[in-house]
Amino acid sequence: MQLYQQKLTPLTESGLLAALSVVLAFAAVYLPVIGIVATLIWPLPVLVLVVRHGLRWGVMGVLTAGVLMALVLEPMLAVRMVLSFGFTGLALGWGFRKDWSGAKIFGIGLLFSVIGKLGTIGLLFFVTGIDPLDAQLDALNETFDQTFSLYATIGIPAAELEQSREQIQQGMKFVTLLIPLVVLFMGLFDTTISYLLGGKVLRRLGHDVRTMPPFSEWRLPRFFVYLFGFALVGIYWGGSRQIDWLYKLSMNLEILAICAGFVQGLSLLSYLMKHYKLAGFWRFMIYVIVLFSGFLLQLVAFSGLVDIVFDYRRRFERRPR
Repeated sequence: MQLYQQKLTPLTESGLLAALSVVLAFAAVYLPVIGIVATLIWPLPVLVLVVRHGLRWGVMGVLTAGVLMALVLEPMLAVRMVLSFGFTGLALGWGFRKDWSGAKIFGIGLLFSVIGKLGTIGLLFFVTGIDPLDAQLDALNETFDQTFSLYATIGIPAAELEQSREQIQQGMKFVTLLIPLVVLFMGLFDTTISYLLGGKVLRRLGHDVRTMPPFSEWRLPRFFVYLFGFALVGIYWGGSRQIDWLYKLSMNLEILAICAGFVQGLSLLSYLMKHYKLAGFWRFMIYVIVLFSGFLLQLVAFSGLVDIVFDYRRRFERRPR
């Protein structure tokens, strides 16, 4: 009887959490605003199931939720949800269960999130023969064409419309160039939400989970500095020798390295404000000023890349507050 009860508990929780996943999928499909939130928190039931009962039960829960969604909604939606968000929940849950460090848990979750997103894009392309990202860009172009037609009918000069059209087309080409980075940022956003909310839910349930260190103590690896140097060389070689794939890859890597430098720079800025005991209001104002100033954004990003190499915080720790 005791063994039966031990098996019943994970089975019952698996069923309940799978049902919750289906409810969240319904909300994602039929509720315009709440649906976005429901989509972002879809990995949480899977995460909790893995932490409480192990990876095997988590996989069974994902498969059960996928089958139910395929039956009550549509098969392609079920596969997309499982690939895009199921892997993230499984990876984060496994990391929390193994009591890994916060950075390792987040990194593994991000890796599997990106793999899931790429798998979803590949599946849609295989089934429909249409690149979903190109389809989104075509839809945006069509929307812009309709908008410009409307502006033309209300008397806006054709020269101004043509100038605006060229600027938008250049922006769309730049977005197309950075599609791999867009996929990475999508995974980063999903993983961040799942990691933060998952940690709070697990603590509410009585689990002692690892957390990320305070933001002022973040230190990113030197890999990003090397990546930045490689990207600069790749942009030069790819652009001067018409090597298209190298140029596109290097552009993505350069922006990725700069974003990493920006995070490191903000962490350094947070440390300095904390070191000199700056009041919370002024900290907030400095963050706002930095985020809305193009020059300061670049300054913080490059300062972060330099800090990755020299670690200025060690020097400030030796100084009196």
